[in-house]
Amino acid sequence: MNSEKNYLLGIDLGTTNVKGNIMDTDGNLIATASRRLGKIFPGQNMIEQDPDKWWSSTIAILKYMTALAGDDVVNNIKGISISSQCPTLLPLDENGEPVHNAIIYADGRSVTETNEVTEKIGYDNFVKIVGGQPSVAFLPGKILWFKRNLPEEFERTATIMQANSYLNYKLTGELTIDVDTASRTQLMNLTTLDWADEVGDAIGVSLSDIMPPVKNCTEIIGYVTREAASQTGLAEGTPVVAGCSDAMASMYAIGLSKLGDAGESAGTSSLIFASAPNASACDVPVVTRPVGLETMPFVYDGPIGTTGAAIRWYVEQMGEADVASSIEAGKNIYDYMNKVAMKVNPGSDGLFFYPYMAGGERAPLWNSHARGMFIGLNLTTDRAHIIRAIFEGTAFALRHVMDSIKDAGGVAENLRITGGGSKSKTWNKIKASMLHMPVYVLDDISGDVPFGDILLAGHAVGIYPDLSEAVKKMVKIKEVIEPIPEWEEAYDKLYPYYIEMYKHLDGDLARLQNTIASF
Repeated sequence: MNSEKNYLLGIDLGTTNVKGNIMDTDGNLIATASRRLGKIFPGQNMIEQDPDKWWSSTIAILKYMTALAGDDVVNNIKGISISSQCPTLLPLDENGEPVHNAIIYADGRSVTETNEVTEKIGYDNFVKIVGGQPSVAFLPGKILWFKRNLPEEFERTATIMQANSYLNYKLTGELTIDVDTASRTQLMNLTTLDWADEVGDAIGVSLSDIMPPVKNCTEIIGYVTREAASQTGLAEGTPVVAGCSDAMASMYAIGLSKLGDAGESAGTSSLIFASAPNASACDVPVVTRPVGLETMPFVYDGPIGTTGAAIRWYVEQMGEADVASSIEAGKNIYDYMNKVAMKVNPGSDGLFFYPYMAGGERAPLWNSHARGMFIGLNLTTDRAHIIRAIFEGTAFALRHVMDSIKDAGGVAENLRITGGGSKSKTWNKIKASMLHMPVYVLDDISGDVPFGDILLAGHAVGIYPDLSEAVKKMVKIKEVIEPIPEWEEAYDKLYPYYIEMYKHLDGDLARLQNTIASF
C-alpha cells in the first residue's frame, strides 16, 4: 500500500460488541473487526461487564486489523478516537487496576440512592445543575450504592472511569474523561462544565478527587505506549484523542449536520437525537447537547433503554422454534422474524408491548419503576403477533421520545438510522410509518459508530478542519424507506392507547416494585 497516505482508527465499545475500523482519509475502509462482549447479572436489576474482557477484546480486534492492514498503514495512522456506551461506574485503584466489575448504564440497582440524592439536592435544582432528569442509569445513585454496599472496594477506589476512557488509559497510561461523556454522568454542572459540588456533597464524595481530568473531545490526551504497541500491533507514539460517547460518535457517523435532521443509534438500546436551534429548558424530558455547527447549534437527545435487547430477549427466551424454522428456511433468525412480522396487521391485532425491560426507562419517562409488559394477549396470539408487537412497541417508544423532542423545540423531518437495528427493513417501515417521516438507512460504513470516531479523530489532528463538510462528503445513504399510509393511519389511532394504558398502570408498577422489595 502507498506509505504516503494517511489513515485513522476508530473504536466503539458498545454493550454487545467492541468494533474497530481503520480507514484512509478519503473514507475507504482498510480493515475492520469486532468481538462480542458478555454481560454479568449478579442480582436483581444488576448488570455488569468485565473490564478485563473489554481490554482483551480490544487487543484482539487491534491485532487482527493491524496485521491485515500491514506496517505501511499502521505506521501512518495519524489519530485514534474511541467511543463507548455510557455512563459507567468503573472503579480503579491507585495502580489503575479495576477493584470491581463495571456497573453499566442499564443497571437498575440504585433506585433508593438515586431518589435520596435527588431529594437532598431538590428535584428542580438537580435538573438545573446536571441538565436532565434523575435516573438510575446515571452515576450519582450508583456511586452512593457502591459506597454503602461495597465499602471495602470503595475505600480502595482512587478513580472512577468510563469505558472509553479506560481503553484510552490502557493505550496511553493517562487517566482522563472526555467532556461529552462527562456531561452524560449527571456528575457535571452543565452550565460551568465543572464537576458538580452539590452532587458530590449529596453522595459524600469529592468529585474533583475521584473523577479524572476532563478533556475536550478533540484533545490529544496521550500517545500509544511501548507496552500497548507490543500488545496491539499499533505503532508506539500514535496520537490518541479524548474521544466521546457512542451517542456523539453516532451523530457524526449518520451525518447529522443541519436543522431537520434526526437520528437513531439502534443497538442494544437506542439513542434518539434531533437537531435544534436553541438549548431547551432544563425541565423537559430530553437533554440538550451543544454541537457548535452553524447549521445545527444543538441536538436534543433521549435514550431508550431496551430496543435491540428486546428482540434478542425474545430470541433467547422464546424463539427456539423460530430459530429452528429460520435454519430450515436457510435464513438468518432476524431476517426470518422480519418476514414473520409482516404476516400480522399493523397494531398486532390489539397486542401492545412496552419495552421497559432494563430496570426502568429513561427518556421520556425517567422512571425506575417502569417495567416491560405485553397487554392484549389472547388464545389466538401467536409468535408472529409477539414479534410484530415487539417491533411496534419499541417504535411507539421511539415516537414518545420524538414527540418530547419536538415539544421541547427540536426539529425532525427525517430519521437517519444506524446500528444493528437499521438492518431490519420491517422495523424501519414501522418506524417510518410511526413517525410520519422517511427513514434514511446508511451504507455499511456510513452510520457505523467507529466511522464517527474516525471523523472525530481526523478533525482532532487537522485532517478534516471543517467537520460538517467532511460529514456531508463522506456519509452515504443506501436506502430511503417511506411511510406506508395505511400503517400511519393505524398507528395514529393506536398511539394514544399506548400512552394512556401506561399512565393507568404507572402507580401500580411503583407500588408493586416496593412490595417485591419488601420480600
